[in-house]
Amino acid sequence: MSDTTDLNNEQEGGEPTTRAGFVALVGQPNVGKSTLMNAVLGIKLAITSSKPQTTRTRILGVHTVSGKGQLCFVDTPGIHRSKRRLNQAMTKTALQSLQEVDIVCHLVDAAAIVAQLRRDASAYLPEDEEYVLEQLATVEVPRILVINKIDLLADKLQILPLIEKLTARGTYDEIVPLSAAKGSNIDRFVDVLLASVPAADPLFPEDMITDRAERFLAAEMIREQIMLLTRKEVPYSVAVEIERFVEVPKKDLLEISAVIHVERETQKGILIGEGGKRLKEIGTKARRQMEDFFGRRVFLETFVHVEPDWTENPRHLHRFGYE
Repeated sequence: MSDTTDLNNEQEGGEPTTRAGFVALVGQPNVGKSTLMNAVLGIKLAITSSKPQTTRTRILGVHTVSGKGQLCFVDTPGIHRSKRRLNQAMTKTALQSLQEVDIVCHLVDAAAIVAQLRRDASAYLPEDEEYVLEQLATVEVPRILVINKIDLLADKLQILPLIEKLTARGTYDEIVPLSAAKGSNIDRFVDVLLASVPAADPLFPEDMITDRAERFLAAEMIREQIMLLTRKEVPYSVAVEIERFVEVPKKDLLEISAVIHVERETQKGILIGEGGKRLKEIGTKARRQMEDFFGRRVFLETFVHVEPDWTENPRHLHRFGYE
């Protein structure tokens, strides 16, 4: 008896009728990469905040379009210059993804660049964007230019000179203006990607969203609340480690114990807050987010530990998954 497992996805000659591939979302910090992936997936998988460098490592998000194909997004940390070892590791992670995907989507913050060009009365792109373009110069796979945050432009025609400057510095197969936050032009973005990835059967099961463990997602939800509720150096000096993640089926409950690592005693004090108020708020909001995502009750306990200068220590960076 012949194997008919994949007949629905193949033409008579054996060629798949669907398309599938890996898509890297790259660009400066805070240009909306995670927001865009979340918008396509229709679920908040990657954490987001208004602070740069919220994303620290690669996150896979799988979007399956029935009968058409599968897009495997690789959300990456922002590409930027830094002397800090943690930040260097983040940029290295982003650049490595360029060699492992079928398409590279270069995201730019249209509103920020247009405002800076006007403020500086400059004919040149900002140095930080030039640095990203330099890193993309050797990319050999198709490149898509994604002009994000167009909703923040009073005059949408302002993107035309921006596109001209960017395309003068690099070659793009397609250009897609959109607003990830508002969800505008997301469907066209998906269509462009599906037309660009190779003909292939799905790379992952259709009901799969990510390959990340639940422990990782829980740690990220805690770190997101820290990003949102603290300021200055504290959000950038925090690592979250899940020490206990236990399912209690009889109670439909997850029991989670997390350690929040900081670099200095002063940061620990700020994170805990007067009478423990800030840490309690972080825990409460993270717990609610976990309950929504995991679909069950969560018991969450958090502890704060000082790990001096962990952001510059290779052993700790490896331990926390950044190197």
